[in-house]
Amino acid sequence: MRILMLGSAPMAASAADWQREPFDLVLAINNAWRIRADWDVAIHPYDFPQDRQAVAGPGQRVVTEVDFVPAQNLYGGFVYAGATMAFTAGYWALAALKPSVIAVYGCDMHYPAGAPTHFYGAGTPDPLRPDVTLRSLEAKAARLMVMAARQGCAMVNLSTGPSRLVFPRCTQAASAAAVPFAGDARLVDAALAMEAELDYRVPSGRYWEEPGRFDVAALDRLDALWLAAAALPLRQAG
Repeated sequence: MRILMLGSAPMAASAADWQREPFDLVLAINNAWRIRADWDVAIHPYDFPQDRQAVAGPGQRVVTEVDFVPAQNLYGGFVYAGATMAFTAGYWALAALKPSVIAVYGCDMHYPAGAPTHFYGAGTPDPLRPDVTLRSLEAKAARLMVMAARQGCAMVNLSTGPSRLVFPRCTQAASAAAVPFAGDARLVDAALAMEAELDYRVPSGRYWEEPGRFDVAALDRLDALWLAAAALPLRQAG
């Protein structure tokens, strides 16, 4: 299963003209369902405006927190994964499909001042808000890449501009043959052991209701471990 995951960056609009090949499924994050009528899965958070929510047609489905919160919790939860990185929730919501490749396009979380930030016009750069789970967007992307690789899935970035993601860059055609990057096994094991010791799981997904539980310095050390584990793709992305 090869998945195209679309975000809302200005460049994402160009995906409207892409052929389906080599992808088997199109996952649209938040507003990205507007880009292609042939999307298969659309995902949005609980507070996404109702007038912007996708309406499923034949063969399509909409994924909400009812689906992705339990799936995310199976792989550590939002505090470790990064709460506003909707493509992370999207991946785990689709994990049962056992994807071999997820090619991400327009999810770079790059918001240049004085320039368009979203394909539909002005938007809110939600990942830049002060949040205990988002201190290092690169670390959260590194964690996703490594955890996905452990499930046999390669995460690649089809975007060509600046990005906060650390996935290896790739073209559409080459993405079909992408190989998962599992990271430095010793550092990955250390990061997972630290997560288990911290025990910052929040079954409801609403970690903001328990702010006193989380040690920011400890989370920074954890992020540093994930970044170190993904050092090779980080050099490639630079």
